[in-house]
Amino acid sequence: MLRALHDEHADALYAHALRLVNGDRTRAEDLVQETLLRAWRHPESLDPTRGSVRAWLFTTARNLAIDAWRRRSTRVGEIYTDELPEPPETIDEAERAVEAWTVAEALNRLSPTHREVLIECFYQGRSVSEAAVRLGVPPGTVKSRTHYALRSLRLALAEMGVTG
Repeated sequence: MLRALHDEHADALYAHALRLVNGDRTRAEDLVQETLLRAWRHPESLDPTRGSVRAWLFTTARNLAIDAWRRRSTRVGEIYTDELPEPPETIDEAERAVEAWTVAEALNRLSPTHREVLIECFYQGRSVSEAAVRLGVPPGTVKSRTHYALRSLRLALAEMGVTG
């Protein structure tokens, strides 16, 4: 079935995919391959009584192209290069101690509920649901408190002269 589907629709689907990816042949080939893979995984979608097989293939390819575009657009800040990044600067232990003291001081300036939610989520590494159980509040409350606690922490650090 897949071979017949490929033989009948692959050329038109490839031309369609090329238009969707602005002529990038590699991405067009990947798009055709993923579209045909979806067809193989969902043969019920190719039932001629449900509509045109070619229309389903073209629509699937279009949706896959849109999904790929959205994934790439969320990573706009990424830079691709063949060069290795600079090695990280060595961290001065005294500087690390001062930063830890500064953050601890800023945390002490927060309300107890804000402080405890940050400690649970960031320092203890608990998930929202785990923190919710430990704190005895709903997960939505943990999310809300975390949001406002981070804002308060940023403000406390700014008041202490910490920038960046």
